[in-house]
Amino acid sequence: QVQLVESGGGLVQAGGSLRLSCAASVSPFSMYVMAWFRQAPGKEREFVAGISRNGVNIGYADSVKGRFSVSRDNAKNLVFLQMDRLKPEDTAVYFCNAKLPPVPMRSISGYWGQGTQATVSS
Repeated sequence: QVQLVESGGGLVQAGGSLRLSCAASVSPFSMYVMAWFRQAPGKEREFVAGISRNGVNIGYADSVKGRFSVSRDNAKNLVFLQMDRLKPEDTAVYFCNAKLPPVPMRSISGYWGQGTQATVSS
């Protein structure tokens, strides 16, 4: 039984912020690369941000770099995505993703949560 549960989505105005959380049952959590992907209607699922097991290696999509920040708390089996200065084009379902190294951070594989909706109005 593996479970990833996202929370923190909602409706905000452009320029606002949201903080997404992912609670992971995968064990040992600290051995997994964690990532966030998003998917808007009619579009492919795309990589947003990822973080290595120790939090040192972090990657972002160019579209969110400088606005989003990913972090993890291995003691609590949690991953976060802080989203600031949101734009309407950030509107999507955001998915938590867990992969076991050496699978690449941006790889669309591994375990997935059900997703949480983030909507940004203009």
